Amino acid sequence: MLIILDRDGVINFDSPNYIKSPAEWQAIPGSLEAIVKLQNAGHNMVVATNQSGIGRHYYSLETLNDIHTKMNQQIINLGGATLKVYFCPHVPEDNCECRKPKTGLFLQIQNDFPHEFSEAIAVGDSARDIAAAHKAGCQAVLVRTGNGPKTLTELEIKIPVYADLAEFVTRFLS
Repeated sequence: MLIILDRDGVINFDSPNYIKSPAEWQAIPGSLEAIVKLQNAGHNMVVATNQSGIGRHYYSLETLNDIHTKMNQQIINLGGATLKVYFCPHVPEDNCECRKPKTGLFLQIQNDFPHEFSEAIAVGDSARDIAAAHKAGCQAVLVRTGNGPKTLTELEIKIPVYADLAEFVTRFLS
């Protein structure tokens, strides 16, 4: 099965000031281990993330790549495989198709995983993650890390909710 993960607030701690360097990127406890468990169980995983910090000139594309290299190296160190990362570098005012809650990132993923996409599960912490997943036809789940607590108060639909990525993975695999 294909699992689509948001990054900030799901895999790593989020910041209202953006994650602007590899040093600022810190995994949420248990998240990387959860990713490796899913991989070891035979599931494909990708990341779909808005990264408007690039469009705001807070950090460069090279820095974003360095952040993802750090994330993937930590996953490899735990016995996992690198995650492919789909990202939107635009600011909301660009009105692009790839920025969640629009579905452009999900359409890119669907193009790369056509046989698995119809059953995909998207794990997010924000209303825009959930909206993009639903618009793209994916099952969405919410985690209470990152923006999860705020998102719980905004949701108008019922979806599965988990404390964090590790709890989602434990329940998913059981």
